[in-house]
Amino acid sequence: MTELRRRMMEDLALAGYSPKTQKSYLDAVRALAKYYMRSPDQLSEQEVRRFFLYLIERRKAAKSTVTIHLCGIKFFFEKTLGRVWPVFDLVRPRRSKKLPVVLSREEVRAVLKQLRHPVVRMALTTMYACGLRIAEAARLTVKDIDADRRQIWVRCGKGGKDRAVPLPDHVLKLLRAHSRNHDNGTPWLFPQKQRHLSTDTLQHAFKSALIEAGINKDATPHTLRHSYATHLLENGEDITTLQKILGHADISTTKIYLHLTSRITERLGKSLNDLMSDL
Repeated sequence: MTELRRRMMEDLALAGYSPKTQKSYLDAVRALAKYYMRSPDQLSEQEVRRFFLYLIERRKAAKSTVTIHLCGIKFFFEKTLGRVWPVFDLVRPRRSKKLPVVLSREEVRAVLKQLRHPVVRMALTTMYACGLRIAEAARLTVKDIDADRRQIWVRCGKGGKDRAVPLPDHVLKLLRAHSRNHDNGTPWLFPQKQRHLSTDTLQHAFKSALIEAGINKDATPHTLRHSYATHLLENGEDITTLQKILGHADISTTKIYLHLTSRITERLGKSLNDLMSDL
């Protein structure tokens, strides 16, 4: 490991970034160095500018790809090297106009019923039932379940924020049975050996279940979160409450789901517990 990489890793840790974000930022700086075949601390602002032009114009990189490169490279130059350059305020990734993929309630049930492994199925069921991100679901501990208040505590979610999300009665019953059957002495709600379930395990299981259910959509585990948000809006939930449940800093992020609901033509009358009753 180079001294430069070690310094950036320490800076990221001090700034409180998650291991996943740390890796993404380090990979972004590595990509910059590989592009020029030189140590990144030897590059000029103009060279960094040309790298972003390459990403946006030649590679036609997705907004998310450009954003993660921008955040990682900006952190490296500004925090690790102390170089504040105008180029980092200039780069603006193209906004994607593509709406998120959403599964119907019937499709969600079909996918979850194809999951063979009980711990994986319970983790993905909880992810949908509570609108969690995949890493949030994987890292849940037994102590995060507040049965008295019917809620789950999400610790250090995106942006390092904690939040409480509603826990449907039916899913609470399933989790109680799950905890009795799969207690392996670790604090994790969804254990895998002596650690928590990996996000890779959940992604692979979901993809297989999607195929077995015969659903021809470009869905991922995160689609369960999109589906949760859309279904709650269709059920009449207000946008501000949904923003808090999802942990969105900006309500404009939540408003994207208004474009996905079917309540313009149909007003659903079931509660969240009804949505989960057939799982």
